[in-house]
Amino acid sequence: MTDDLPRFEALSLDRRGRLLRITLNRPEVLNAFNQAMHEGLAEAFEFAAADPGSDVIVLTGAGRAFSAGGDLDRMQSFIDDPQLFEGEVATARRLILALLDIEKPVIARVNGAAVGLGATLALMCDVIFADEDAKIGDPHVKVGLVAGDGGAVIWPQLVGFARAKEYLMTGRLIPAREAAAMGLINHAVPGAALDEAVDAFCDELLGGAREAIRWTKATINIELKRIANDLLEPGLAYEWQSVSTEAHRKAIAALRAGDKKT
Repeated sequence: MTDDLPRFEALSLDRRGRLLRITLNRPEVLNAFNQAMHEGLAEAFEFAAADPGSDVIVLTGAGRAFSAGGDLDRMQSFIDDPQLFEGEVATARRLILALLDIEKPVIARVNGAAVGLGATLALMCDVIFADEDAKIGDPHVKVGLVAGDGGAVIWPQLVGFARAKEYLMTGRLIPAREAAAMGLINHAVPGAALDEAVDAFCDELLGGAREAIRWTKATINIELKRIANDLLEPGLAYEWQSVSTEAHRKAIAALRAGDKKT
């Protein structure tokens, strides 16, 4: 039943019983984040938190990727007018905090590459299942940007400071099996088994004690929300500064030139 669900330009929402699925829906660009998706997802998370028709949320991507991260044209618009990034800062903070505020379990179904903000959102979910062929990473530094929109918040909590620094300062992508082995994600499974694994886990949660599950998550998230509140403001400020660097301008110019050749 989807008649009672809000509609978004770059997302799709659907229900299966008491499960609400939020799908990043720009498959033609590997679900890269444009303004519509960025703002819409914050609204979708806020809807999910208050939705009386669901007890478990699944976040996934349409097509062959979870999310490729930032949209190149949008990045170029910030280079052309860095003041536009002020709106990005507000939306990014709202997006991350809205996700962390959801008391219901949020399960990431990582059906393909989860990169940059895509990786951050997947890792901010409560339990992460990934196609074993997927890669996960935050290559902000590869395009001359600070990983300020949540990567610096969540990676150290999952893999410790040393590994977080290694991967965030190099921007390397990690195969899903390796990510599971180091504790970055929960499960890496064959792609053909991904839906079965996610559905079985969601059904287990849906059959559990609703309030106990929600309040256990809420208790665990108290510290994570405190860390996010402390780090997002300076992290996003640093990222805003890096928008105007020569390294970022050159990186985006090279990527856009490559896109035009293919």
